[in-house]
Amino acid sequence: MLDDVASVTLSTALSALAARQRVSADNIANLETPNFHAGQLSFEDDLRRAVAAGDPAQATVTLTTSTAPAGVNGNNVSLDTETLTDSKTALQYQLLSGAMSSKFALIDTVLRG
Repeated sequence: MLDDVASVTLSTALSALAARQRVSADNIANLETPNFHAGQLSFEDDLRRAVAAGDPAQATVTLTTSTAPAGVNGNNVSLDTETLTDSKTALQYQLLSGAMSSKFALIDTVLRG
């Protein structure tokens, strides 16, 4: 993998988005599990700070527990919220993976002359 700031930023963001998709899938899988509390994953602010500091690889992913109100069974997973999160994350992933592919295509073009 390339070690320039842009490539490392893209790679870090893609890894974090994949982790967010796993958390969302876990939340949906536990939709009916009594007393289950949804997880929420954030990384954007920390990635922004790490990029500003010149080292995007130092960005951290933070997993927290949702503070949304729980239902009768003590579960606070919202299928609407998880579906929206999953769709947004998939679109972000698609955009960033396209950017990474374009970067590699440009490098390939340069190397081929």
